[in-house]
Amino acid sequence: NEDMLSPAQAIVVYTDREVHGAVGSRVTLHCSFWSSEWVSDDISFTWRYQPEGGRDAISIFHYAKGQPYIDEVGTFKERIQWVGDPRWKDGSIVIHNLDYSDNGTFTCDVKNPPDIVGKTSQVTLYVFEKVPTRYGVILGAVIGGVLGVVLLLLLLFYLIRYCWLRRQAGFRQGQMHSTLSSCSAMEKGKLHKPGKDSSKRGRQTPVLYAMLDHSRSTKAASEKKPKGLGESRKDKK
Repeated sequence: NEDMLSPAQAIVVYTDREVHGAVGSRVTLHCSFWSSEWVSDDISFTWRYQPEGGRDAISIFHYAKGQPYIDEVGTFKERIQWVGDPRWKDGSIVIHNLDYSDNGTFTCDVKNPPDIVGKTSQVTLYVFEKVPTRYGVILGAVIGGVLGVVLLLLLLFYLIRYCWLRRQAGFRQGQMHSTLSSCSAMEKGKLHKPGKDSSKRGRQTPVLYAMLDHSRSTKAASEKKPKGLGESRKDKK
């Protein structure tokens, strides 16, 4: 069972594939790792160097028990600086004052007991009189491409947002127009109805006056008749 579990729990080490530096400058060799265990107090980092065209690798740096140790062998003993931090799973080193003879392969090995099974990772160093322009051009092209994609995404975002806002504004304007049309129709209806009522009243007024005049004349006639009868009776007497 332990043999079956060990591959899944194997420590994984990460480095760059290659780095470039100019003569007399410095370069950082990054090394990090993943482990299924918490960072142990017994964690260790080991850096080895194999010269370009050489067969054997020599140890140039070791970190253990919380202390960095620079090996006294080789040409790196006075040029290596520890910049890693085990708490952040970082075992990076810096090599100062680069020279052509530093070309070669650097190997980072990490042990995090009880997680000690895993593969190492290698980074190749290329030292130039000055870093070739093509690397700067490639880097600039990559950065420019990333910035271009970001700008394109931003432009697309604002375009979609602008279209959406215009659509919302058109929808609100349509709602307002329909509301104003409804209100206008209601107002017209209100103004038209009193006209009908007034026309009806206008037509009804002469009829009322005629009826009133008729009733008055009838009343007057009825009042005059008895008086006429009385006078005729008097005349007869």
